[in-house]
Amino acid sequence: MNYSKDTISKIGNAIVYLSERVSPNLSKTKLLKLLYLIEEQSVITNKIPFFGIDFQVWRLGPVAKEIYADFSEEPTLLKNYINREVGSDGNIYIHAKSKFNDDEFSDADIEIMDNVIAKYGNKNGRQLVNITHKKGTAWHYFAEKNNLLPMFENDLQNTSDVEIDFNYYLAKCESEFYHETLQMHRHFEVLKNNV
Repeated sequence: MNYSKDTISKIGNAIVYLSERVSPNLSKTKLLKLLYLIEEQSVITNKIPFFGIDFQVWRLGPVAKEIYADFSEEPTLLKNYINREVGSDGNIYIHAKSKFNDDEFSDADIEIMDNVIAKYGNKNGRQLVNITHKKGTAWHYFAEKNNLLPMFENDLQNTSDVEIDFNYYLAKCESEFYHETLQMHRHFEVLKNNV
């Protein structure tokens, strides 16, 4: 999926917000999980996507692979928002390089981010992986449904193209609303990219 300028701005500013409130030195793993948890919390609480991006079932997932790629190399998508650094421990750390801009955020969005920070901001990357992988989570459901758990557990596979469907958390009527909202978001993404 090609992200529009608005989506990149929202992701970038969410990272800045997290960096200002959680730690100026966010590990790649922790940051990827926090972004996922923000998306998940928005769907569960408000029945709408936060970023409207795809997350895949990876061994250390859930992961938005475009963002993962941007964190793994010199940033291109998020170059106006972040710097990356390889720490002395070999881990990749992400630093904000701009100030937070709330243009893309509603009050409900800020509340979602604050709730995720309050609940998970003090956890490390490994703890967040364990939290997102628990039974009863969408990651676990789709990993199990697609026979990925044995592959991950035996280090035979690290990634997959299986997408997490957030409808997992929603009742039928809520699911329809979420799906329509997500499709509308993606339609606007296409339109914005063609301008």
